[in-house]
Amino acid sequence: MANRAAPALTLREGDQDELERWHRSTAARAGEVLRARIVLAAADGEANERIAQRMGTSKATVLKWRGRYQARGLGGLVDEPRSGRPRTVDHARIVSVTLAPPPKKYGVTHWSTRLLARHLGIGNKTVATAWREYGVQPWRSETFKFSTDPELVAKVTDVVGLYLDPPQNAVVLCVDEKSQIQALDRTAPMLPMQPGLPERRTHDYRRHGTTTLFAALEIATGKVTGARKPRHRHQEFLAFLKQIAHAYPEVELHLVMDNYAAHKRVEVRHWLAANPRIHVHFTPTSGSWLNLVEVWFGIIERQAIHRGSFGSVKDLNAKIRAFIDGWNDRCHPFVWTKTPEEILNKANRQPTSNTAH
Repeated sequence: MANRAAPALTLREGDQDELERWHRSTAARAGEVLRARIVLAAADGEANERIAQRMGTSKATVLKWRGRYQARGLGGLVDEPRSGRPRTVDHARIVSVTLAPPPKKYGVTHWSTRLLARHLGIGNKTVATAWREYGVQPWRSETFKFSTDPELVAKVTDVVGLYLDPPQNAVVLCVDEKSQIQALDRTAPMLPMQPGLPERRTHDYRRHGTTTLFAALEIATGKVTGARKPRHRHQEFLAFLKQIAHAYPEVELHLVMDNYAAHKRVEVRHWLAANPRIHVHFTPTSGSWLNLVEVWFGIIERQAIHRGSFGSVKDLNAKIRAFIDGWNDRCHPFVWTKTPEEILNKANRQPTSNTAH
């Protein structure tokens, strides 16, 4: 006689929605998702053999979770604590030692799992587990810089306000220079990219001098006015300002610049005073990242300079000029999105460690 299908599983009130949430969740463990699917299918009256076959499991597993749900509801579908010896290693103590500098006898700046395990007389896997649990990563290091400019708030508000709401009938230009760009020539010809292989170049190189790139980025269009100079002094900067004035005749200009000494030389100040249509907005001390032309400098470095090979400064300058010409044919506006309040809130100093060193 054929076996009759088991009666449909009756769900407790409210459990249907919760089980479906488990089923749809991308963060839930695979075992929990499977249990939810089994119980939902059983509630729909599907036969145990059919559920097991469709979900790639055994009938015994289906019966187990049906029974667990019938007896304890959703709590029966959660993993119970495993038997075994309780943990004897204090992870908090491991992390506490990690946060202190290693003893001088080791001669290192930070702990590794193996060194700390040896120091504490435990396994390095235990150290790694503790670090994961507390989110400690001694091998990582980041940099920070606080601006000490007493006019920080005013300058951030001024520059960002210029980006977000530029004046009518005026042009906003971000001006700066990228100095000491090296003309590096590889000691052997580059090997071109091939299917399955990236472009390859020698790790060593020959130096053929340096150049300085002066650039003015028009934020409304992304257009760049550039000049290549052999040196990086106020004379070259003043000549570049005159080039900008010639490129944008009879229009009000607002220039965003950093606090480099050449930008504030008396000769530069006198020239600006004699050209009142040109207004200067300085970024805060240690805040040159507010200057959007720095973003463009990163683009030209990645796309034209870093992977290049230049036999002379003349070759390097030609490459830079070609990139600027090509860029201006495909340029796009540079859009600033953060408000002064968001920047200043994020710039508030975070507490630093008081651990004695």
